[in-house]
This record gives sequence, C-alpha cells and structure tokens, in this order.
Amino acid sequence: MTNLGDLEIFARVVSSGSMSAAGRLLSLSPAVISKRVKRLEDRLGTRLLQRTTRQISLTEAGQGFYDRVLGILAGIEDAEAYASGRSSQAQGTLRISAPTSFGRMHIAPHLTGFMKDHPDLKLHIVLSDDFADIVADGFDLAVRIGELTDSSLVARKLAPVRRLLCAAPSYVARHGLPREIDDLANHVCLPAHNNDNWKLEGPGGSLTYRPEGPLVTNSSEIIREAVIAGAGIALRSTWDVGKELRAGQLVQVLPQWEGSRNLALSAVYPSRQFLPAKVRLFIDYLAALYGPVPYWEQ
Repeated sequence: MTNLGDLEIFARVVSSGSMSAAGRLLSLSPAVISKRVKRLEDRLGTRLLQRTTRQISLTEAGQGFYDRVLGILAGIEDAEAYASGRSSQAQGTLRISAPTSFGRMHIAPHLTGFMKDHPDLKLHIVLSDDFADIVADGFDLAVRIGELTDSSLVARKLAPVRRLLCAAPSYVARHGLPREIDDLANHVCLPAHNNDNWKLEGPGGSLTYRPEGPLVTNSSEIIREAVIAGAGIALRSTWDVGKELRAGQLVQVLPQWEGSRNLALSAVYPSRQFLPAKVRLFIDYLAALYGPVPYWEQ
C-alpha cells in the first residue's frame, strides 16, 4: 500500500511547482523529496512527473493521479477535523505576508479576536511593500492590494480599493487646485514609493499619468506623511487616508478622477483544493471584517 506521506509530498511538489519549493514547505531536503517521488513512481510502475532543469510538469497519468490524490488528502483532513472537533479551530503556525501600512493599520488592530478564538495557532506575519513569492518563501497566504495577474495562485477578494487624488489644505493655499489632469504638470506630485504611474478613471475614460516630484523613497508611509504635511499631491487609498479626509486634514483633488477600479484587496494562496483549516479560517475572518463596503469607507 502506498505511503500517505508520499502522496502528500507528491501533491506539494505539483502545487508548489518544484522539488525545492515543496521541500521548504515540508521541511525536507530536495534530495529527500526527489527520492520519495521516485519511490512512488516505482511502486505505481509509471512516470508521474516530467522533470527538466527549470520546471516540472505532470504526465497524463500524473494528472489523473494528482486529481485523485487531492480528493484523498482532503478527505483525510476532513475526517481528522470531524473526529477531533478541529473544524472550527486552527492549529500550528500560519505564515502571512501583507503590505506594511495596511498590515499596521487594518490587520494588527484586529488580531486579538482571532487569536482569542484560536489559542492553539501561532501567527507569523511579515510586512513588506514587495510582493512575496508565496511558495518559495514558505507563506501560507498573502494579503495583496493591486491587480492580480498570477494565474498559478488562487485569489479571494476581500474588499474593493478606492484611490483618490488628495492634498493638504496648506498645499492648496500655497499652490491652488488643478482643474484638469494637464494642470498636474504645474504642481508638486508625490509618486508612490515604487514610482508607479497613476492609472486614473474619469469623465474622459481611462488614462495613465506619469507623476513627477522631488521626493523619491521606498516607503509608502513617507509619501503618506508628506502629503498630510502639505508637500504635494498624491494618489492614496481611502483605507490609508480616509480618516484624514473626513477630518479635513486632506482634501480631494480633481474629484472627477479616481484610481483604477480594477484594484482590490485580496487574499492569495497556492491551492484551492488543498486548503488547510488555518488558512480558510483566517481568510473568512478578514472577509467578514472588511466586507463589500469596508469600515474605512463608512
């Protein structure tokens, strides 16, 4: 009879895309991973994976076997959860990647309730404004803001993201307000920390504007503080500056234009079919917390 551990290793190799990535997830060396997959193939008498120096791919037999293995592993996890009452509990360590500012403002303040509900779970949260390689870096999930394009990952939308052009009243008092997009060329603009173009939507449809300004930084939080202090005009998310807009510390600029509506706050994870309870429960927690009309919009 095939070792169930070999089945899990095989499934992890396929979902992660490489022997080394699966090894990191399972705390095994690539050599051990390769040996266990080879043992499984020898027992079955067929090749499951085609290996090259850069990637692996499933054979026809491997694809059919993989589809069935996922069902077996999911059934085992469900049976264990039923027998031990863990269907509503999370255990182990949950590794999460999230954007720096959003994590500080809208994840950290809400962790107490989740940890109280799941006392046997340890959270390992890494904040960074760079997109982490979830599989290679060993994360269970990532919270991301943007347009998601990596089809090898599964994404669940948690909330919409609105971005507005804004400035401090002190800046407006000194420089006035732009009336049209072209007027921005005569103003101090504060590009995002990664120097991205501004993708805007308004009465003229969609456009891309290249902001130019005297401040260059790798920190989104520096841009946030600079615009509040009156240094210029910035494109900021409402989750980031909604409080300042309501308090009058910032005013909206060119209100007929907003950032691209294709942006979203999403939870991203490697596989829908082999989803640990700890990942599902945390994603459900965030989805209930934010919702289609998040609290920072109310």
